[in-house]
Amino acid sequence: MNLDSLTISETQNNSSSITGKSDDSVYWSVAEIQSLLDTPFNDLIYRAQCIHRQHHDANGVQLSTLISVKTGGCPEDCGYCPQAARYHTGVDNQDMLSLEEVVSAAAAAKANGASRFCMGAAWRGPKQRDMDKMTEMVRAVKSLGMETCATLGLLKPGQAQQLGDAGLDYYNHNLDTAPEFYEEIITTRQYQDRLDTLQQVRNAGINVCCGGIVGMGETRLSRAGLIAQLANLNPYPESVPINHLVQVQGTPLYGTAALDPLEFVRTIAAARITMPKAMVRLSAGRQEMSDAVQALCFLAGANSIFYGDKLLTTGNPESDRDRALLDKLGLHTL
Repeated sequence: MNLDSLTISETQNNSSSITGKSDDSVYWSVAEIQSLLDTPFNDLIYRAQCIHRQHHDANGVQLSTLISVKTGGCPEDCGYCPQAARYHTGVDNQDMLSLEEVVSAAAAAKANGASRFCMGAAWRGPKQRDMDKMTEMVRAVKSLGMETCATLGLLKPGQAQQLGDAGLDYYNHNLDTAPEFYEEIITTRQYQDRLDTLQQVRNAGINVCCGGIVGMGETRLSRAGLIAQLANLNPYPESVPINHLVQVQGTPLYGTAALDPLEFVRTIAAARITMPKAMVRLSAGRQEMSDAVQALCFLAGANSIFYGDKLLTTGNPESDRDRALLDKLGLHTL
């Protein structure tokens, strides 16, 4: 099939030919996804945009805001994370925010246009006393009319159900990278630990938010392996955050060779093609991206961003800059 000969409307009627798949639940091999990533750039973006238009508002972007409700002091050794207690990054161990502080931040985020409020905590996993506070926060934010999301680390049996009973809409737990590259980044937890937590979230009836980080020194093959892991979850995540490594001095990955921005765009496109109905989110690393690169990401199928001044402990484009970019591109919020 000659892609150049097809109009957008024609591609919508020939999705199986364009994607190579006729069912969004079908298995994707790593080799197939690497082949996608190897596709000439224009063809790859065209395919991703066609798939995007079949399932989503082509000019709509969902806004989420992320707050750290418990910062620093994490016992894990994730090589990218400034909140790990073992690294000297200038991030101090802080107590959990109060309910009032969280609700105030959520109300401000809603006033600024965010429809989802995500609460993150620097733990290996929550203790029961933490769960009592988190469920209270979930209920309070939910009462504002916002979607709720939490990222709290590994969950013990029964904890996902507690969050679900409190009204949690999404639980974020990223796979970070491909299984083969995982031990280069983290040694204090296993890949299966992450998969087990995701299964608990599914069993509790909570939507899954799960993605990864690129630019950590991995190969294109490893990026294909990450996308394959995500796309082959059954079902694949409803929300897929693709993070670009934010290098923080004091972490082991500080000084890693920078990823070519177009390689990041290719990763967004592969996520869109293999997970057509998911919300694909531009997450960490947007502060370092030019407007042009972000525009290409939207063209490649990204339709969600973290919105606000801060992402946990690292910077995020200011709200005014985000609004200006969306206006420039003619994009509206969902």
